Amino acid sequence: MTEIGHNSDAHGIARDHLRAFVERIERLDEEAKALNDDRKDVYGEAKSMGFDVKILKKVIALRRKDDQERMEEDLILQTYLQALGMIEGSSEEGA
Repeated sequence: MTEIGHNSDAHGIARDHLRAFVERIERLDEEAKALNDDRKDVYGEAKSMGFDVKILKKVIALRRKDDQERMEEDLILQTYLQALGMIEGSSEEGA
């Protein structure tokens, strides 16, 4: 009769844990794919109603940020655009 070593249970437990993690990740991947498909459908619906999807995505990204973060980014953007002469009052206009 073959004896089972003391490590065989540990290997079985590790294998079971590994399998459980892989299966959980696979389920989450399936759920994420379903959500992404739903998101794509909503963007398609918005586009069919005449909304600009690219701008809609920007609006959503802005809504995710807090007011302070948006203000800081806007200030930096305005500074860069002004430095490049792309908005009124820029340093390039007089050059």
